[in-house]
Amino acid sequence: MTNMYRELDDILQEIGEQDPRYKQEAYEFVLESLSYAQKRFRRPKHVNGKELLEGMKILLMEKFGPMTMTVLNHWGICSTEDFGNIVFNLVEKKVLSKTDDDQIESFKNVFDFQKVFDSGYREGLAKKISRMR
Repeated sequence: MTNMYRELDDILQEIGEQDPRYKQEAYEFVLESLSYAQKRFRRPKHVNGKELLEGMKILLMEKFGPMTMTVLNHWGICSTEDFGNIVFNLVEKKVLSKTDDDQIESFKNVFDFQKVFDSGYREGLAKKISRMR
């Protein structure tokens, strides 16, 4: 393991000790989602909270499909606000940076997990199946 990864692992462990609500995998996913959102929205550096959440939504469905809600529950994440808490924990430890426009409030009630990841997934699956007939 390189020093950079060891340092990040140490930081994530420290965050977990200070704020045990979320699993380390949730923090790793947020960092992965940031990279994904930067590419998707063609932003070489900064994405705002809404763009980050949109990237997370797409990436969660791609990676976990019908298991998304189970994964989020395992990570301790129940709402978009939880992702905001994770982002701002990473900002506090200087893993991420923020602009003056970035506020934790921008992560509140952005979308409903149940609608997007449960019923939304099922609706999308039903459409795919009907096209296959």
